[in-house]
Amino acid sequence: MQKAVPIIRHRDNIPPRKVPCGESRRLITRSDTPNFGLHVTHITSGDLHYHRRTEEIYYIVTGQGTLELDGKQVEVVPGTTVYIPPGVKHRGWGDFEAMIITTPAFDPEDEVLL
Repeated sequence: MQKAVPIIRHRDNIPPRKVPCGESRRLITRSDTPNFGLHVTHITSGDLHYHRRTEEIYYIVTGQGTLELDGKQVEVVPGTTVYIPPGVKHRGWGDFEAMIITTPAFDPEDEVLL
């Protein structure tokens, strides 16, 4: 068995990619570990979606906006933490950046766009 090695990445060295929530920089991905993922996502207008198996934790780093969780709207500002269980339909809008932890690591086959 090969020993795991530390991973060091800087957000500015990861190109952003378009995702249902906005633009995301995926710092730790499934190719690094199947156990969890770490993304930094700039959210301005997101598409409603859910994940079949994935749990997500959003930690709002900058800005402010709204998250919709199964039809309920919550305002978010820096320091807000939101846990999103599998199956919860969600999206965000405004202008904020969230650090998102996923477990297991993000799998595009697990995401359902509505």
